[in-house]
Order: sequence, then C-alpha cells, then structure tokens
Amino acid sequence: MASPSSDVIVLAIGIVVAAVYLFRGSLFPSSETKKTPPVTGKVVQNGTGDPRDFVAKMKAAKKRLVIFYGSQTGTAEEYAIRLAKEAKSRFGLASLVCDPEEYDFENLDQVPEDCAVIFVMATYGEGEPTDNAVQLMQNLTEADFAFSKGEHRLDGLHYVMFGLGNRTYEHYNEIARKLDTALTEAGAKRIGERGEGDDDKSMEEDYLEWKEPMWAAFAAEMNVEEGGGGDTPDFAVTELDSHPPEKVYLGELSARALTRTRGIHDAKNPYPAPITVSKELFSIGADRNCIHIELNIEGSGINYQHGDHVGVWPSNAELDVERFLCTLGLSSPERRDTVIGIESLDPALAKVPFPVPTTYITVLRHYIDISAVAGRQTLGHLAKYAPTPDAEQFLRDVSTDKEVYANVVGNGCLKLAEVLQLAAGNDITVQPTAENTTVWKIPFDMIVSNIPRLQPRYYSISSSPKLYPTSIHVTAVVLKYQSVENPKVRSRLVYGVGTNFLLNLKHAVNGEQIPVHLEPANPAGGTPIYAISGPRGAYNEEAVYKVPIHVRRSTFRLPTNPRSPIIMVGPGTGVAPFRGFVQERVALARRTSEKAGKESLADWGRMSLFYGCRKSSEDFLYKDEWQQYADELGDKFSFNVALSREKFKPDGSKVYVQDLMWDDREALADEILNKKAYVYICGDAKGMAHSVEEKLALILGQAKGGTAEKEGMEAVKLLKERSRLMLDVWS
Repeated sequence: MASPSSDVIVLAIGIVVAAVYLFRGSLFPSSETKKTPPVTGKVVQNGTGDPRDFVAKMKAAKKRLVIFYGSQTGTAEEYAIRLAKEAKSRFGLASLVCDPEEYDFENLDQVPEDCAVIFVMATYGEGEPTDNAVQLMQNLTEADFAFSKGEHRLDGLHYVMFGLGNRTYEHYNEIARKLDTALTEAGAKRIGERGEGDDDKSMEEDYLEWKEPMWAAFAAEMNVEEGGGGDTPDFAVTELDSHPPEKVYLGELSARALTRTRGIHDAKNPYPAPITVSKELFSIGADRNCIHIELNIEGSGINYQHGDHVGVWPSNAELDVERFLCTLGLSSPERRDTVIGIESLDPALAKVPFPVPTTYITVLRHYIDISAVAGRQTLGHLAKYAPTPDAEQFLRDVSTDKEVYANVVGNGCLKLAEVLQLAAGNDITVQPTAENTTVWKIPFDMIVSNIPRLQPRYYSISSSPKLYPTSIHVTAVVLKYQSVENPKVRSRLVYGVGTNFLLNLKHAVNGEQIPVHLEPANPAGGTPIYAISGPRGAYNEEAVYKVPIHVRRSTFRLPTNPRSPIIMVGPGTGVAPFRGFVQERVALARRTSEKAGKESLADWGRMSLFYGCRKSSEDFLYKDEWQQYADELGDKFSFNVALSREKFKPDGSKVYVQDLMWDDREALADEILNKKAYVYICGDAKGMAHSVEEKLALILGQAKGGTAEKEGMEAVKLLKERSRLMLDVWS
C-alpha cells in the first residue's frame, strides 16, 4: 500500500508537468508566428538534397523555367511539355517539367527573378483541381499558408497561366482562374494574358492563338531573344541489331505485364480483365450499336464503387496502322518489326512516353494516338520533310491558315497519315500499300515527339459492387458519324477508337463475323478491325478475350442515408451509372429487409429515374431490368421514360427527359426543397444537361414563388455548392 507522503509526491509531480505543458509557450518561446506548411517527405538522397525542392533542382540544372501541370487524363501534361519544347527551340531556355504532387511549395517565393513559373492547369469535374494538383491549390490559394519568408507573398515572381476546361460546364476553367487570382493577390506578376483552352470546341486552336502573344510578352519581360534555341530532337531512336525477344515490348503497358508478375493494377499497370458477357443492347437491324460488356476482376485486387469510371486501353485500328507504316516507308515485314530503342535527350523535358525497347509497328498500333485528327502545329513541324514542293506547300497552308485547316482537316476528320497522303497526291480512299503511298522521310523521333500517347477511354461503370463484387459492367454506344464534305475530301464515316475496339471484342467473344460496311466513296474504310488478341496473344488465351483496364475514382456517389430522396436524369448511355445506383439501393434494401422486414423501408426516400431514348423497340437500354428493380423497391423507385420518336406532345414536338421532370414538378420541388433530395445528371453536357438544369431552375423558381432566372438559378447554385446537384457529363 502506498504511503500518504508518496501520494503527495506523485501529485506534486503531476501538477508541475501540467503547468509546464500549459505554459510551454511562455517558458519556451517560439519564433513561429504564422501558419507554416507541414514538412513531408523530406529525404536526402545521394547528396542531391531534398527531392521535393524544385528551386534547388532548377538552380543545380541551370533551368530558368519550371512548369507545373494539373492533369487528370494527360492532356495538360502534353501541353506542359509542348511549352517546354517551345521555350527551348525559341529561346534556348531549359525547363523543369513537374508533377506538382511530387514537390512542396513553401519555397515558391525563392524562385530567382530571372526565372519564371508556368502553370498548365486543367479543371476537373465541377470546378475541382485534378488529383495531382490538390495540394498545390491549397497552398497557393489559402492566405494563411506561409512561404519560406514567413508570409503569403510572392513579390517578384513571374508566371504564365494556361487553363484547360470545357465551356459546357458551369465552372469553366475555374482552377486556372482561381490560381491566377491568388497569385496576383500575393504579388506575383503574370506574363501575357491568361490562356483558356475549351475542349468543347478546339483546345488546339485556343492554345495556338494564345501562345504567340504570350511568347512575345515573355521575351520582353524575361529579356530573351527569339532564335536562341535550335531545332534539336527530344529523343534518339536507334535500331537494335540484337535484343532478347522476351524483353521487347510488343504492346504490353507495363514491365509487370511483360514479365507477367503480380502487382497493383492501376493506370500505370492496367489489368487484362477477362470478358465474361458481351452483348448488343440495341435491337437487331438498328443503324447504331450499344455494347454491354462484363469484365471479371476476381483476384485482380481491383475494387470499385458505384459511380466510378473504368478506363479501357484500346489499340489503333489496323487500317490506320498500315497507312502510317506505308507513309513512313516501314511497311515491309522486316522494317515494321525492327526492334528500336528510344532514349530521351533531356529526361527532365521529355520522358519516353511508353516502354522500350519495342518495334515500329508496336508504337503505331499500341502506344501513340495516330487515330486523332491531325494537329495544326504538328503539320507545320513536318512540312520540311515533304517529298515534293507541292506537298510542303499543302502542309504550310493548312498549318498557317486556321480556316483552311478547319475546312480540310477539321471537317474532313483527317488523321495525320491521311493528311500526309493527301498532301502527296495519294488516294486516301483505297487500301494503302507501298506501291500507292508516297514515302515521307520523317525521322521517327519526330513522330514520337509530335504525336501524344494513346490514352485510355473512360466509361461510367454501370454496375454496383454490392450486387457484382467481382465484375465491372460497361455500357457504351459505338461512335460512328459522318464527316463534312469539302473540296479535298468527300464525306465519309468516321469511327471512334475506343467503342469500335469494344465492338470488335463483342463480335469475337460471341463468335460473330464482323460486318463489313464499305462505302462507295471510301472503299478502304468500313468497320475498323483491331488486333484484339493483344501483345503475344495475351488478351486471347484459351478462347477467353481480355481487355486492359483500370478504375478511376469518382465523387459521383449516392448519399449514405437512404432516407434522402434521389433524382437521377440520364438519357441514352447516361443511364449507365444510375443502373449501378439502383443496384446499390436494391442490395441495401435486401439486407435491410432480411434484418428488419420490408416495413423497415417505409421511411426511405424515393429514387426517381428519368430516362430517355428514341423508341421502346429500338434503343431502350436494360428494358427488362427496371421492372425487376421496381418489384424489389416498390414505391421507393419511380421509373420515367421519354420516347422521343414514339410518343409526342399534343403539338407534335418530341418528349425529352426534362419534359417528364416538368410533369412531376410538384413532387420534385417538394423533395428538393423540403426533403433535401440529391439530384444527379449524366450524359451530354452541351444539350441535355443544360436543358435539364434550365428546367430544374424553372421548377424550383416557381415553387419558391419567384422566377427561374433569379430564385430558380440561386436554388440550383446552392444545390451545387452543397454537393446535392452532381453531374457526370461529356461533350
């Protein structure tokens, strides 16, 4: 038993420790008066200093520019690299191109005055920064974040700003605008105007119009002269006489895929998911296709949530690959399969964008985007390699005159190899061969430098992991449209890469013959064929076809409380995530009913789905499923369908989803204003989403006794601010 005196001693010690803790600020004064950033990831490696200190790296490598990019899909990164290349070729200035996620920003105020910072910032979702730019935005826009000198000041800092956005979204280029304002308020000086690229129209044209006056302002502000650089390549491409075949990349997307070793599957190491189900959702004989594919992820380590996106990695169509091989003089069997190594001549400026060593045909088939419409700046870069003066003049014309470019290349939807053929006087409507295609002696390093990496195509996942824990469902309309005729090119069908790749897989999985739709105006066209068996047959083993995928997280989520009403608007394939939403709620209803009986669902909020298609007999997606979900959820699920070419208004006009919302306006207004409902819109951003928001503003404006323009728009804005109105839309 402890003595009373020992108790007193323990108590005294406790009082002293408490006093020291409470008055530690007075006893041990600190010089810190402002908020300072937390020190994270500070590591010294091989004597090179802090790897997160970009200013030290700039000084060590004598680089006067640092370029930060906020990129979700890779486009902003591509423009960042382009700016670095132009700074080098115009002024001889070396740049440090940085992923902001890998650096700290407290020493941004230490950038030397003869240097500049370039920000290339994409806006993601509803005015949000890209995943890799979250910390950058927090640090640079929060007034209580102190830089190294103890203040939130950036006096003397020179910067350039280019934003990437889509005008069909309400928060167009929000991140670039917000960052621009924050930098100016902190005392930094912008060089030139803020650039804003619009992905809905022409990001490329916006960039080209912005960069010329920007570079002129840059030269004056930074006291540099044009012509200080040179036309130097970014890469060195060498043909390898001997290399172990098993170490040559033939389309594998990662080192783990090449060696077939296990590891985490993500965007850097996609998973070859076996296709278990693949079927057509539109009626037989329809002029369009809509594919439903189920991908098995069992044992992959991949998990997903309702509302997430799946990235599908396609290859280029074989016709496009062959056309490019012929144009570059690489069509012979020995040339196309030549093993090549590619080395960056300045890794800080341009990293090799795909795994090497590889082969010419592999690069064109799997790694670079030769299927995209040719860029105007790229055509200008390649003009000097023209085989004839007329061909060179053709490229000069389309690259310098944006109206000529828009009419011929833009309206004609011409890919790079097609433009090169057209410039040389070749017939692009016939099957390309070595005999009918003029060879352009373009160094392959120029091809790698000027054509961006082939990117994954993203689709809203149309299933719920609660019902399908080992399967991801994809719902995709196959993209096929008519180009605009012009004096150089007749109108023809243009095929999207990703969805036609999936269509090829659907035919293969079901043992169907690929229908060939040849056009009289373009006999070389027709349904594109893809090398769906993949590298070394890895995507077709034991009669099971696979497709490389990864999952991208989304904030497009149901509220956790099932008592909250849900309003979902998704015509066409916009219904895809809502199929997952409904499945999620069905799974929860099953578990709840098993535990507490069906009556436990009585206080749940209603799920209202507004869906639209053309005809009930043609393109009504998952027609047989909705009633099954309704049977399980009862009056907690309302399904409303607009058949735009089957049922019409009294005046003969078409009925769309927004019209059905208007018919149910009283219930919707009550659910939104009084019951705190969540509203979700998925589908076309330009037409449908805009019209739905207008109708929603009208409904809420009238319910509040006001107008759509004032009270209605204020209510819609408030819903967005509180994340009760969310969009998953595309242009």
